[in-house]
Amino acid sequence: MFDKKETENKKMNKIGFYISSSILALAILSSTVFVVDQRQFGVVYSLGQIKRVIIDPGLNFKFPPPFENVKFIDKRLLTLDSQDTEPMLTAEKQRMVIDWYVRWRITEPSQYIRNVGLDEAAGAQQLARVVRNAFQEEINKRTVNELLSTKREGLMTDVKREVLEKVKGDKPWGIDVVDVRINRADYVDAITESVYRRMEAERKRVANELRSTGAAEGEKIRADADRQREVTVANAYREAQKIKGEGDAEAAKIYADSFGRDPSFAQFYRSLEAYKSTFSKKSDLMVLDPSSDFFKAMRGSGSGGAPMSAGAPTKR
Repeated sequence: MFDKKETENKKMNKIGFYISSSILALAILSSTVFVVDQRQFGVVYSLGQIKRVIIDPGLNFKFPPPFENVKFIDKRLLTLDSQDTEPMLTAEKQRMVIDWYVRWRITEPSQYIRNVGLDEAAGAQQLARVVRNAFQEEINKRTVNELLSTKREGLMTDVKREVLEKVKGDKPWGIDVVDVRINRADYVDAITESVYRRMEAERKRVANELRSTGAAEGEKIRADADRQREVTVANAYREAQKIKGEGDAEAAKIYADSFGRDPSFAQFYRSLEAYKSTFSKKSDLMVLDPSSDFFKAMRGSGSGGAPMSAGAPTKR
């Protein structure tokens, strides 16, 4: 019974040993295998010395740490934006704030690690300092108008040239600067506020000038319109009076011709017109003499009577 238990213990110990050995072997094997992505460089180094640089993507092997270690560095095009808000002085001593960005990439990982650092952040920090110094040097040579005009392209070209001379000098950084661009060039806040106030005052002056010019032009247009209206109304009134006069003359001629041919009809017509004018309102009170010539036409004696004038009624 005792021998059987001892045998089982030995078997369990062997199984545990095999499992531990397998885990250890897998750990060692995994520390010797690494994969390089197509967007990265793989740099294998030992005790601070670079052993080899792997450019092509794929599966690779190395000795386990601490004998060999691997560092991955991005090979893609990187963008560095300015974070510094300190103003720069132009040729006329104006303080300007420049926002810029740089497009750069790591081309030689060995040189980059030796002269810059083990990651992209180290290169970005040093590159930002170099670019700012180059901008300061070039802006000191230019006026504000040149900085804001088409000569800005020449400024960016000169800055890029100076940065490339620095990173490819005696101790090359192993990087390439693809482009340097200015996002914004502006005055510092105090000067900007003053400029805005001047611009606002100038815009107000122009607006007031335009309003006064518009008001004067409006008055001129209204006066001209009123004059044209008066002329048009006067011409229309003159033409109407002319036509009315011609109509009255024609009517008088027709009446004269008609009355000349038949005087009794003329007297009868005038009597009707008198009746029409006299009896226009129901509230009128009439005091009449029945024997008056006013009612001659109603009595049927208008054919031989005299023109009625003396017997006209009086309105009250």
